Amino acid sequence: MNNKILIVCSNYYKEIADNLISGSTQYLKANNFKYDIIYTSGCFEIPFLINKNIQDYRAFLSLGCVIRGETYHFEIIANECGRKIMDLSIDHGKPIGFGILTCENYEQAIIRSDPNKKNKGKEAASACLQLLDNI
Repeated sequence: MNNKILIVCSNYYKEIADNLISGSTQYLKANNFKYDIIYTSGCFEIPFLINKNIQDYRAFLSLGCVIRGETYHFEIIANECGRKIMDLSIDHGKPIGFGILTCENYEQAIIRSDPNKKNKGKEAASACLQLLDNI
């Protein structure tokens, strides 16, 4: 098995994705972890890509952003994506850091992805590495 971490990132909101990648990769590098990155158009596709690569990596980071709109679409994407990522982690016994932002608006996403402040990509990487310490 590969000792790398796979980062699967939705780049639907490019600036947010870039910020999340920056925070997570800086943290992984600082902790001497190697990684690969796969991009996808939306968050709903992230579990598929993790599942497709589940045997080839030690752990995963799921990064992206879903912003509430005027329809129920937000709830479906956020809930189902989170549920399936948790299922994959439990079913395969592999850590998956959850760095998918679920925000009311773009401004919230910018704040939560800011590489110099409260970067949720960095937090997802930190949580993932802590889980690796326990297996």
